Amino acid sequence: MSESENPQLLGQAKEITVEDIRALAGPVTPHFSLQVRNRIRRLIEPLPADHPARREGERQIARLEELSQHSGEPRDGLGISH
Repeated sequence: MSESENPQLLGQAKEITVEDIRALAGPVTPHFSLQVRNRIRRLIEPLPADHPARREGERQIARLEELSQHSGEPRDGLGISH
């Protein structure tokens, strides 16, 4: 999937829900975590700070940023020489 958004969500045809955020972030692999983080940021940007979907989005963004740290060579940092 490209950086394109779901047209229904991007156009705000419906209100973004916690379930929308979880569905987008749930099945992410480390390799695609930063792309999904960017999508979530764009979706929650117009929401007020106290909106449940924004709070969930912020939690998922933090999780995805952590996950992205694990997308490189798995032997890095384990003391194994290449």
